[in-house]
Amino acid sequence: MRPLARRRAGWEIGATPPDQVTRWTEPGSDGERTLCAEQWTGLVLPDAAPGSPTFTIVAIADPAYTEPLLVATPLALSPQTLRELYRDRWPVEQLPLAAKQMLGAARQFVHEQETGQRFPELALLAGAILTYAAATSPAVPTGSWDRQPQRTPGRLRRLLGRADFPADFPLPGRLRVKLAVTDHLPKGFWGQRRRPSPTSASSSSPDRPLPCTAVA
Repeated sequence: MRPLARRRAGWEIGATPPDQVTRWTEPGSDGERTLCAEQWTGLVLPDAAPGSPTFTIVAIADPAYTEPLLVATPLALSPQTLRELYRDRWPVEQLPLAAKQMLGAARQFVHEQETGQRFPELALLAGAILTYAAATSPAVPTGSWDRQPQRTPGRLRRLLGRADFPADFPLPGRLRVKLAVTDHLPKGFWGQRRRPSPTSASSSSPDRPLPCTAVA
């Protein structure tokens, strides 16, 4: 199935005729515009087993855009509903984007059950605070080349990264400096690797490095 026409080796390959075509009008800044959605239903992957779940591909052509929107879904939804759900996807993904990419939550790993539940909550909260602070603060340029700065979390994060945290800021009593000495402990990736037991270490070949031991 080919929802859009394409060219290959100088030849144009036509699109597959749709199973259903739906048209509707929506109001816009320039007046009403007509949208057209072509649907291909009952589709499966080429290597799918008999009785596998099917999905639908919808190509929504909007006069405001040069290319149609292609969406694949296993849900039985109308093209209008599917388009609105896809448009709501970007506001929903803003907080995880700010937390993971701007604050570095994507590079952190936790293993305890309580921590695995608490870490995403704190990441989403931090992403929401960063996004709100960036949207309500003046736009800060990244450098001299940033002629038209926007109020984005990335620009605010870079600005905060160059600032010094005030040492006399009144913190709550539960937030305090950890006095435990951790300089002698391995950090990051090496801190999570398991050390071999004495039995496995003695039985290993002397000319082959251990699987959990660093080799200089």
